[in-house]
Amino acid sequence: MARKVFFSFHYADLWRANVVRNSGMIEGYAVAGFHDASLWEETKMKGESAVRHLIDAGLDGTTVTVVLIGAETANRQWISYEIERSIARKNGILGIKIGAIKDQYGKAGVSGALPEALSKAGAPVYLWEYGKLGLWVEEAYNMANPQTRPMRD
Repeated sequence: MARKVFFSFHYADLWRANVVRNSGMIEGYAVAGFHDASLWEETKMKGESAVRHLIDAGLDGTTVTVVLIGAETANRQWISYEIERSIARKNGILGIKIGAIKDQYGKAGVSGALPEALSKAGAPVYLWEYGKLGLWVEEAYNMANPQTRPMRD
């Protein structure tokens, strides 16, 4: 079954976030949470209420939230909000450290601290590994929705 995935990340990590999103590992999965940077900036100028609305709209209909953890992710106000709203929605949730992914200039980044809200949720956190995203998404969904797991004899 296809999962609609919301990606939570710091916009300074957009290149690395696109590497994950475009990895082909969630083919058939809908992707949310990728707003045009100009839309994000325009919304921020309208105030916190507008940003909350944009995030809530992006989360609408999603079943799993993937938090992409770069150098500054833990310090971003809206990352915490996205995690908290995802938990309230009962989305499956997981973190992926993306510091080792090279940017558009071929330079690896730094994996920073885990966002506190992600740690409090007890969400699994992985180092980015090509080929694993679909499996991790499905596992996160199943953890959040134990009633949907197949019964075993």
